[in-house]
Amino acid sequence: MREHRLYRPKSVSLKARLRTARKALLLCLFTALTLSMLLENEKALTLSLTGLNLWFEKMIPTLLPFMILSGILIRMNLSDSFARLFAPLLRPLFGLSDSCLYVLVIGFLCGFPMGARVTAESLQHGRLTHREASLMLAFCNNIGPIYFSGFVLTLFPVPCPWPFWAGMYLLPLLYGLILRWTFYRDIPPCTGSAVPAFSGKAFLSLLHAASLPAATSPRPAASSAAGKVSAVREVSAVREVSASAPVSGVSKGKGRAGSFRRAPSLLEQTQASITSALISIASLGGYMILFNLMNLIPDLLLPARAKTVRSLCACILEITSGLSGLGPENAFWGFVLLPFGGLSCIAQTYSMIRETNLSLRQYVCHKCAQTLLAFLYYAALFPVFF
Repeated sequence: MREHRLYRPKSVSLKARLRTARKALLLCLFTALTLSMLLENEKALTLSLTGLNLWFEKMIPTLLPFMILSGILIRMNLSDSFARLFAPLLRPLFGLSDSCLYVLVIGFLCGFPMGARVTAESLQHGRLTHREASLMLAFCNNIGPIYFSGFVLTLFPVPCPWPFWAGMYLLPLLYGLILRWTFYRDIPPCTGSAVPAFSGKAFLSLLHAASLPAATSPRPAASSAAGKVSAVREVSAVREVSASAPVSGVSKGKGRAGSFRRAPSLLEQTQASITSALISIASLGGYMILFNLMNLIPDLLLPARAKTVRSLCACILEITSGLSGLGPENAFWGFVLLPFGGLSCIAQTYSMIRETNLSLRQYVCHKCAQTLLAFLYYAALFPVFF
C-alpha cells in the first residue's frame, strides 16, 4: 500500500519574513499618515507650508549657489587647485589627495548636504576612488557653520560658544582622522611633494587646458566593486586622465582631422551644473515637505502633555522644525541630535548618492556613531556651563 505523507509547509527564511514585516510597516505608516492628513487637514497644511518655506527661504539661497559653483569646479578640473589652498594644513593630518581635501573643505564649510553631493560628483567624474568616497561620506556631510551660528546658537544661547563649535565640527574631524588611519589606512598616503603650489598662473593654465578639445578616450571607472587592481594604480590612472587635455591633431596618411571630440566649454559645463543643481534642490524640497508632514503621526499618537517627546520625534524626522519646538530648556538634546541630522537629512543624502554605489547603510552607521560621541561630549560639557 502507498504511504500517505503528512503535508509539511516550507519554512520561510528570515530574509523573507523581514521583507514582509517591512512591507507591513510601510503600509501602516502610509495609512496612518493619510488618516492624519484627513483628520488634521489644517495642521497638515501648516506643516507642509513650514517645510516649503524652510526650503524656499533657507535652503535655496544658501545651498543652490554652492551646488552650481562646486559643479563647475569639478567639471572644469579646478577643484584640486582650490583644495591646494588648504593642503598645507590638512594633508599632513589626513595624507589624502587634493580631490579628497576639496570634499572635506566643502563638506565642512558649505553645510549639509553639500558633503554628500560633492562626494558623489567627484566619484562620478573620476576624481575619487570608491574607497576615498566612502571615507569622505563618513564624516564630511555636516551642518554648515552659517546654520549653526545663525539658527542653532540663536535658539539655544550659550555663555561660551567655543566648546559647542568644537563639539559640532572638531568631533567629526577627529572621527574622520580615526577612520582614516584605522579602517581606511589602505588608501595610499599622498604627500603632495610633486604637486605644484596653487598660483594664478596655474589657475590660468588649467582654464586654458580645459578649453582645448580633448581626444575621445574612455572615462576611468569611478568605482570598482570587483577587481584586484591596486589602489595606487587606480589613483594614478584617475589623475593621469583628468590632467590630460591633448590638442586635436591630423591623422597620418590621409591628411584629415582624426576622430576627436571637442571638450565641453565653460558655458556648457555651467549649464550642466545648473541643471543638476536645480534637480537636486527640488528633491531636497520634496523631502523637507514630506518629513515635516510626518510630524502629524506623533502629534496624533502622543498626548498633548508629552510636548518634549513630540519635539524629540520632530527632531528625528526633520531637524530644523524639531529644534524650533524644543526650547532652551532642552538644548542638550538639540546639540546631541545635530550630528544625526534627522531622517529627512538621511533621505536627502540618499538623493545625492543614489546614482553611485556608495552605501547609505554605512553612512547611517557613521552618523549614529557620531551622535553617540556627541552625547558623551555634551554630557560632560553641560554640567560645567549650565
